[in-house]
Amino acid sequence: MGIDPALDPALYAFPDVDRPWLRTNFVATLDGAAHDTSGVTAALGGETDTALFAHLRSIADVILVGAGTTRIERYGPNAPAPIVIASRRLEIPERLQRPGITVVTTTDAPAERADELTAAGVEVLAHGEVTVDWPAVLDAFAARGWSRINCEGGPSLHGELVSQGLVDDLCLTIAPVMAAGDAPRIAHSRLPVAQEMQLAHAVPVGDVLFTRWVRADAT
Repeated sequence: MGIDPALDPALYAFPDVDRPWLRTNFVATLDGAAHDTSGVTAALGGETDTALFAHLRSIADVILVGAGTTRIERYGPNAPAPIVIASRRLEIPERLQRPGITVVTTTDAPAERADELTAAGVEVLAHGEVTVDWPAVLDAFAARGWSRINCEGGPSLHGELVSQGLVDDLCLTIAPVMAAGDAPRIAHSRLPVAQEMQLAHAVPVGDVLFTRWVRADAT
């Protein structure tokens, strides 16, 4: 049995660059909804998307995800790469309050809550006041040897990274569904931006389309 064409490892190899490379991974409906009617993403892309999600994790040095996504998608602590959670308010699910988990926040985050997480074995990295200083975070990742970064959302975190021009490539699965409703897009921020992307590949599997887009000035 041949390899699923959308899962060809050559399509997702990280480039050889001398800086951290930030990849984001999302699934969306045809009309841009970032989740299905139940509020989660897992069922949108089907089995191939689930396999791709696992593959992208397996080749990353670190997994970056927003605290809201860890709650909605019920993240657990076990993953093939270290998990870093972004949260200004430090509202981390209890199941993720353990050694091996890192939290990125701001210098003005609730100090008492930071102390509680630290006592539970969570490493708290504070960069930036009011908003996270993401370039400083990426420098901290690089210092740890975390150069291949896989960000799994959610839309607010993605929007921050897009608005700062930090997303190098986007792996986007497009599900054959129209959703309407009030679901967010895959990136949400206060100010709109126009970040030009170039298509690296588009592979259909049945009616699901697997795409990868690279920032025009990323390499």
